[in-house]
Amino acid sequence: MSIYTQPPCSSSTATTTVEPSIATSISTIHPDILQAHILNRLDGLSLVSTACTSTELNSLASQQDLWTNICHSIWPSTNTGWRSLFSECFPLTTGPRVNSPRDHDHPSELISAVDIHYKNKLIFSKDVETETSSSWFLCSPFRIDMLDPKDSCPTPIPNSGSEETCRDLAGDLSLSWILIDPTRLRSVNLSSHKPVSVQRHWLSGEVHARFATVLATGDRGSASESVQCGIVVTCGGGAQGGEMHVRGVSLQVEDMDGVFLNGKASLGVLNTGFEGKKGMSGRREMEGRKRYEMFLEMKRERRERRLKKEGALDMLCVSFGVMALVSLGLFLLLR
Repeated sequence: MSIYTQPPCSSSTATTTVEPSIATSISTIHPDILQAHILNRLDGLSLVSTACTSTELNSLASQQDLWTNICHSIWPSTNTGWRSLFSECFPLTTGPRVNSPRDHDHPSELISAVDIHYKNKLIFSKDVETETSSSWFLCSPFRIDMLDPKDSCPTPIPNSGSEETCRDLAGDLSLSWILIDPTRLRSVNLSSHKPVSVQRHWLSGEVHARFATVLATGDRGSASESVQCGIVVTCGGGAQGGEMHVRGVSLQVEDMDGVFLNGKASLGVLNTGFEGKKGMSGRREMEGRKRYEMFLEMKRERRERRLKKEGALDMLCVSFGVMALVSLGLFLLLR
């Protein structure tokens, strides 16, 4: 028995060629494409992260125009922007740096750039320059007002005339108060981003939304060991069922005794904010409210200690007076 095996077809041989994959690196993309189509679409935090990946991206991400656009989109009141402005103003200021020398060189001028948003829509934006070298400023209580007493700004905030308005503002209102030292190009954001308290005045019916940053100055045992940079937004003026107006936006610095500091002392506190450490940006609202509540608790404890000392001093004075009267009476009886 024979077995016939058909030979394979040899007229043509099929050959498959696999081309090697082309590895694409970010360095192969033209820098103009990166700037025009990629980097300008990133937010500030993403741009900072991108800058840390390579030397080339760090150089591209440091362009002035990129940071000007980012800062202006977040804070419309800022007419310019730089990389350090974002890094100094986006996170929360937590306190003085360890072993940092005390800076006594106070700025001669301050620029306040304030933006207020309601439900993520801009309702107020303004910048004000404040001269800080006059004797009147240094000796008077520190206060910066963004609106004149007769001015107001219309808003879409509804005035329900009830506590519902306060609850809505606590969640929907946000504020940024950037303080800039133009001489030394330093900046700090003194706002807690969200209100730490919202209350309606019992007499006028106006709503006061308070934003605050608590700074530790390092002066242990003194009333200025911790100070509050308090920002109050006053809303009112609209009829019930209508829309409210922003009637006041002001900044003051208060110590733990409830005393508003003068200009000279406040500039020292603000220097601590300019040079202070920056916290995590993702927990600004929670951390700001927590530190404000701790400040109120420290303020209450300090007031109670002061009242106890005053009470003990009063008892000592009364005891001394009684002893003096008794001694005088005995002296008169035994004459």
